[in-house]
Amino acid sequence: MFLPNNMLLTIDATMGGWELFKNSLLPMILGGIQYTIPLTLIAFTIGLVLALLLAVMRLSKSALLRAPSIAVVSAVRGTPLLVQLFIVFYGLPSLGLTIDPFPSAIIAFSINVAAYASEIIRASILSIPKGQWEAAYTIGMTQNSALRRIILPQAARVSVPPLSNTFISLVKDTSLASLILVTELFRKAQEIAAVTYDFMLIYIEAAMLYWVVCFLLSIVQQALETRLERHISS
Repeated sequence: MFLPNNMLLTIDATMGGWELFKNSLLPMILGGIQYTIPLTLIAFTIGLVLALLLAVMRLSKSALLRAPSIAVVSAVRGTPLLVQLFIVFYGLPSLGLTIDPFPSAIIAFSINVAAYASEIIRASILSIPKGQWEAAYTIGMTQNSALRRIILPQAARVSVPPLSNTFISLVKDTSLASLILVTELFRKAQEIAAVTYDFMLIYIEAAMLYWVVCFLLSIVQQALETRLERHISS
């Protein structure tokens, strides 16, 4: 997953305007395809699994399960994502654990998503009427089976809109990975701007690409929400 450096050879400081816009577009798009999108998908998937685990722990009656989940969520939500990213990439090597830029970004983003998404999932579970639990118990279900087969499917429908917003926000947050040398979309924009010195044009172009991706995702989100509403109403 490397973007050929010779693509930058076609871009020089003499370029400007439309010519620069055209020549810089492809490297940034490829940076997004090779790093930004995979980073977003992988981190969100891992984060969602961890979020479900944290949410269930937070709702547990056992203090031994609740306390760690509360501590993790509080620590992650109370510190900047950039600091978390630097701790993983620059801090862990001091403990003898060196991780490459891309896996470091996955770890940091996954943990961050897990903390925020866990609260969304927890709130969605709590929003399900207690009568659903009671109905499940009356037909002989245990707490675990009721949670898995009755509560979580309903909570999933409730949590789709806020989780979709979290996913869209993650797309934009991946730009921070450029600070630990992940050559994603914004990192390619920085490299091109360093050659051409046309920071305004290049960064506006990068912003437009992020906006296009987020706009397309918002359309998918609206379609998914509409389908879920029809399913619920039927």
